[in-house]
Amino acid sequence: MLPWKRVLRPLAALLLTATVAVVPATTAQAAETTAASSSGWNDYTCKPSAAHPRPVVLVHGTFANSVDNWLGLAPYLTDRGYCVFSLDYGQLPGVPFFHALGPIDKSAEQLSAYVDKVLAATGAAEADLVGHSQGGMMPRYYLKFLGGAGKVNALVGIAPNNHGTTLSGLTNLLPYFPGAEDLLTGATPALAQQVAGSEFMTRLNAGGDTVPGVRYTVIATRYDEVVTPWRTQFLTGPDVRNVLIQDLCAIDISEHALLGLTDRIAFHEVANALDPAHARPTTCASAIS
Repeated sequence: MLPWKRVLRPLAALLLTATVAVVPATTAQAAETTAASSSGWNDYTCKPSAAHPRPVVLVHGTFANSVDNWLGLAPYLTDRGYCVFSLDYGQLPGVPFFHALGPIDKSAEQLSAYVDKVLAATGAAEADLVGHSQGGMMPRYYLKFLGGAGKVNALVGIAPNNHGTTLSGLTNLLPYFPGAEDLLTGATPALAQQVAGSEFMTRLNAGGDTVPGVRYTVIATRYDEVVTPWRTQFLTGPDVRNVLIQDLCAIDISEHALLGLTDRIAFHEVANALDPAHARPTTCASAIS
């Protein structure tokens, strides 16, 4: 990706932050759950099989929602026999479609309730979580502070913002724009909480990145322009596997969004993380498998 494009994406995100504060309410909210269930996921009659005994809960990223973020990965997993579910979280009043903007601790409470709902419907004792961007990090709050570790077998983070981001250096400019940090905090709390060095990030990572009893996988790309530096996505602790997608396929040039939306090499690695006993090598050929 050209350097100027790497800069434009974070700039667009910050501009959208300002826009969110004045987006009018609308009654045109999409019937997202219906759309998902008709595509094969969010089917509450699905019962996990012996081959895949745990339901998979997909956790979308910032500015995303439970359908658009998963139009690639959800069918990929359902085609392989998984019971797949996805939730919307972090909604702001009057802001349709663009979610994961509210306080992350409250979003983790929504995830907790949703996992309980999925476990009750499927009869499973545990779930596996797969999240993109904020969705790969927010569940760690649930695991660490809300008792989620007893209900979750594995967390797979695709380009997760695990230790805060500099947004390619743009967050360093916030002090030079009076009121910018207040706008982030007031209008879109989740964005302020995801900045490197924030109070939220400090609390989340205090005492270690992981909790016992959960397997962690992080899938990152060196071309990530949103969660920067990209190495900060990696976790430290037992039962952790950190994967750089270019180590598996050097010609994979997916950046932050595409890694979670369309990258079948990353999808293959997600499947390996969900079923490590039957993992197959991930290569460039995985893009067509």
